[in-house]
Amino acid sequence: MQDRAERKLIESAMKAPYLALEEEQDLAKRWYRKHDQQALHQLTVAHMRLVIAMAARFRNFGLPVADLIQEGHIGLLEAAARFDPERGVRFSTYATWWIRASMQDYVLRNWSIVRGGTSSAQKALFFKFRRLRAKLQKSMGTSSEIHEEAARLLGVSPADVAMMDARLSGSDLSLNAPMRDEGDASAERMEFIPSDDDPIDETVEHMIDGERRALWLTDALDVLDKRELKIIRERRLSDEGATLEALGTALGISKERVRQIESRAIEKLRSVLAREHPALAGGAV
Repeated sequence: MQDRAERKLIESAMKAPYLALEEEQDLAKRWYRKHDQQALHQLTVAHMRLVIAMAARFRNFGLPVADLIQEGHIGLLEAAARFDPERGVRFSTYATWWIRASMQDYVLRNWSIVRGGTSSAQKALFFKFRRLRAKLQKSMGTSSEIHEEAARLLGVSPADVAMMDARLSGSDLSLNAPMRDEGDASAERMEFIPSDDDPIDETVEHMIDGERRALWLTDALDVLDKRELKIIRERRLSDEGATLEALGTALGISKERVRQIESRAIEKLRSVLAREHPALAGGAV
């Protein structure tokens, strides 16, 4: 089913007429100036063969060609959205960069479930070293020799090359894969990964304590008047953390007065918590 859909897409793209320079410029200007959807459709359909040709260059990464074409189409649309026909550049020249970039990002996202570096230099190393390694393996014996020569040719460190080589050579392993070498076929790889998390009983205890303390603090807020409550909420209980100056402007008072009201409100809360829940009094707000 997928193969038929892929063939149909390729056949449709190959049947699309080529655009003369004047026609391409006219369509690009209609889209750029008037957001003419029909012009955009004609422009992108005429350049789908460019997407398909580019997808063929990434076929060896083992990803579905149909997905590569889809990603390339996204890049093509991005190019159309950014293209300025007044600059006198052919749309195909401009679109090629966006199509390639979109496909490269797709390959990097799907090469491994572990995300690697995605800077421009790391992307270039990923795609250039893969091709260069195949050539160097024919004339050099050891991995260290290949890494040194590749680093020299690509202008990066041997350590970066070695790390990329490991990433290209390794494959993802399921955490549910059996650890047969441990002598127990039922044991899974996941069971042997050390965890830095607290024991589950401590985690649950902390969660319950946190919820209880939040309820205590909510009850204690009832002792504050309307202005004190507003200042405490916006200064101490908000992710943003309003400034004294901003609150002073909102309330029509000086920032020093806001500070005084805040201090008084905190003392009220500590007094209530010290009486009702002594363990929480020191860290009320």
